[in-house]
Amino acid sequence: MTIKSDVSEVQIDKIGLKVGLEVHQQLGTGTKLFCNCSSIESTDYPIKFTRRLRIARSELGELDPSALFETSKQKTIMYYANPESSCLVEQDEEPPHDVSADAKETALIVSSALKTNIFNEIYVMRKLVIDGSNTSGFQRTMLIGRGGNLEVDGKNVGVQSICLEEDAAKLLNDLADFREYTLDRLGIPLIEIALEPVSGTPQEIKKIALTLGRLLRATKRVQRGLGSIRQDVNVSIDGGGIVEVKGVQKLDQLEKVVEYEAKRQHGLKIIYEKLQKMDTERIAKERDVKDVTLYFRDCKSKTIQKSITSGAVVKAIKVKNFAGMFGFEPYPGIRLGKQLGELVRFFGLGGIFHSDELPNYGIEENEIQQVKKVLEIQQNDGFLILAGESQKLDTVIESIIRRIEEAKIGVPAETRVATLSGETVYLRPKPGASRMYPETDIPPIIVNSNEIDEARKKVPKSWEESLLALQKQYDLNPQLALQIFDSEYLDLFESICKDKRISPNFVSSVLCGTITNLERRGLDSKLLKDSDISKAFEFLAEGKIAKESLEIIFESMMNQTSTSLEDAIEKNAISTIDDRELNGILDELVLANIKVIEQQGPRSIGPLMGLAMKNLRGKVDGQRINQMLEAKIKMRLDTNPKGN
Repeated sequence: MTIKSDVSEVQIDKIGLKVGLEVHQQLGTGTKLFCNCSSIESTDYPIKFTRRLRIARSELGELDPSALFETSKQKTIMYYANPESSCLVEQDEEPPHDVSADAKETALIVSSALKTNIFNEIYVMRKLVIDGSNTSGFQRTMLIGRGGNLEVDGKNVGVQSICLEEDAAKLLNDLADFREYTLDRLGIPLIEIALEPVSGTPQEIKKIALTLGRLLRATKRVQRGLGSIRQDVNVSIDGGGIVEVKGVQKLDQLEKVVEYEAKRQHGLKIIYEKLQKMDTERIAKERDVKDVTLYFRDCKSKTIQKSITSGAVVKAIKVKNFAGMFGFEPYPGIRLGKQLGELVRFFGLGGIFHSDELPNYGIEENEIQQVKKVLEIQQNDGFLILAGESQKLDTVIESIIRRIEEAKIGVPAETRVATLSGETVYLRPKPGASRMYPETDIPPIIVNSNEIDEARKKVPKSWEESLLALQKQYDLNPQLALQIFDSEYLDLFESICKDKRISPNFVSSVLCGTITNLERRGLDSKLLKDSDISKAFEFLAEGKIAKESLEIIFESMMNQTSTSLEDAIEKNAISTIDDRELNGILDELVLANIKVIEQQGPRSIGPLMGLAMKNLRGKVDGQRINQMLEAKIKMRLDTNPKGN
């Protein structure tokens, strides 16, 4: 049973929405932060090893809640490494080397550009991270400075802090009992810029992120491409805790995430207000949690049957006076039942069933009645059913009880992760201060006044000036110049345009138009390597392929039909033909369509062009075909105007 609220859309300007951005940008140093390994993506991993990471107490004897949560999952971590992109430092078998001088200089330049107060001594800290993304169980980070501001549309957005840190390992798989990571990305230098929280619409937050991203790109010292820049977003509303959303990679996704979180958090506030008027009690495990495995032996639910077959148990939880509250929807898709489902899935369980949605999902009325009998359910009570390995289930039930109690006090502070669709799902509790402690293997890093002066001299022009210079240098129209500047392809664009035989306008339209359109059709641009794109334009300049063949080639590689540029050319039978052969083909085409030419005159170029491109697409430049065909039609009409 889903009870809907009479509220349809959240009024963002009425709920006290505040958003603080944390931008993480990979630096283009070519090496990692604490070793000389190249920051390249490998394809082969000859080194494999496993780890089990365990929580440690802080210097004050405290346990970090987010680390404690990860420990409860009891996962084994499998790492894959290649000596080309990682060494013993990434494997935590060797102490870190000196910090990258290039990374340090870039951090000072960006800090100067944002008018940040740079510290004279920088101390490397260890940030406790035991989800497996760091082999050591911690991430190295250093505070470069505090304060400063970013100007956005004439207004200043405050800068809280700027840090230099190492990127995490890349997640390959996250399964019930283990995770898999590659070490390619681990240790790549990142600059983290934390902005002051601001009030505003999702569109205004997107503009702030866009402005900061443009400032970073203007330095020409940062990496580009999907995954090279990520935003963490701290979102809160009046009366609620701060929710950190991690892993936002695209600006359109950022806008959707802020809008979704505003709706989700306000929905939870409405749920809280409703619960305040109800007579609820705290769940007592001894009294309200029962093993009901016996009654589900023949259950038709696939989730429950899979669990029972593997030796798991089924437990039910009574929640007094909670009938209707698990399915209550203040906004479409915002339900407490859904929040609990997200929680248990992060423990590796298939899901959770609540009384407001049953009977359903293979759970039938007779099983529901047995649960009600065992739990002594009254008319206004609710209940939950879940299945899993006994020891893990006890931990999950503790988390469920805690989450239901949190619903009674409002919007809980927690860490969530963004989905590609722009929603968010539960990741872990918010970390505490006990997760940070000093790095003992690295001495303090001194920043002298000369370094700061040199950094200030290297502060780049504003992005508007950089954009104008790009437009002028390559004779681009303003729209194309903006698209290529904001894209991940600027460095590649400039590299390709060193070949003067290729039009910069054409290059930018392919990189920002053709490839983007293929992405919109669901194809994967990550399968296109920069080297393949460069080589394709090189083939074009040499006359080995036609302009029209680029889309065919890229489409073939992005849909995994072809594995390389040469493979795409071969599989699509792409070749070029000379003027003599083209003349012959077009002469035959004109001869076969005399009646169309006589009936439609110059307008016959349309249908004939369509027929020509059907056979010649990818072999000859379309403009060249159009010019030759138009001349042949005109000649035919001039010599035989009445069809004689």
